[in-house]
Amino acid sequence: MNSSYYFLRMAALFLKRLTLQTVKSENSCIRCFGKHIVQKTAPTQLSPIASAPRLSFLIHAKAFSNAEDTQNEGKKKKKNKTAFSNIGRKISQRIIHLFDEKGNDLGNMHRANVIRLMDERHLRLVERNTSTEPAEYQLMTGLQIFQEQQRLREMEKASPKTGPTVRKELILSSNIGQHDLDTKTKQIQQWIKKKHLVQITIKKGKNVDVSENEMEEIFHQILQTMPGIATFSSKPQAVRGKALMCVLRALSKNEEKAYRETQETQERDTLNKDHGNDKESNVLHQ
Repeated sequence: MNSSYYFLRMAALFLKRLTLQTVKSENSCIRCFGKHIVQKTAPTQLSPIASAPRLSFLIHAKAFSNAEDTQNEGKKKKKNKTAFSNIGRKISQRIIHLFDEKGNDLGNMHRANVIRLMDERHLRLVERNTSTEPAEYQLMTGLQIFQEQQRLREMEKASPKTGPTVRKELILSSNIGQHDLDTKTKQIQQWIKKKHLVQITIKKGKNVDVSENEMEEIFHQILQTMPGIATFSSKPQAVRGKALMCVLRALSKNEEKAYRETQETQERDTLNKDHGNDKESNVLHQ
């Protein structure tokens, strides 16, 4: 009796322990399974939210990239358009107006015939005027293209660089010494060579009785050191009663040319006059 009771009690404890272990195992499995489900489903649920900013960022970056690429392409096209060079066989128009290497007008021609002509004569093709209809092209030798490129570069160097005009100011005293005046004059000459405007103000020195004509003579003395280089932009005029002011500027190219022509004419007249005097002297001696 006691042994059977002990056996039943042990069996009940075993079943209870087995039941608790089973429940614990099920809960653990459920947690693992739930965690697995969350890991699988979380990206799917969050993907629209998470991808939205990433997508917008990509779109923004792409748009910025396209804009930048467009600007770069525009710069390249502009640069290529202004450059004078051989375009090879890349003729975008089907029919073009063609000139030969001597400048003779060959009329309108199909691009296939133009390429054939290039091969036959061993010539290169350059754009002449693409704004016309049809566009104008010219056949050239390699030497002709090189010479034209050199000419265009020289023209670009010779063309004046546009920019803001610089004004330099200088204040002198009416009793300035000759050495100091020569030093200031050299500085003015350097500014004039750089195409600057030079504003010069001469003030009456203290305890010095000097007339406006004497002060104005200083301006002319400075200007006479730069013949064919500078002139008055504004002539001397009184400022506040005790000073005179003027503005000097560099001569324009036309003014420089006119000055040289005047000098050459005066030199010819002087030579002719001297030659005429020599003739008269010879006649008198005879």
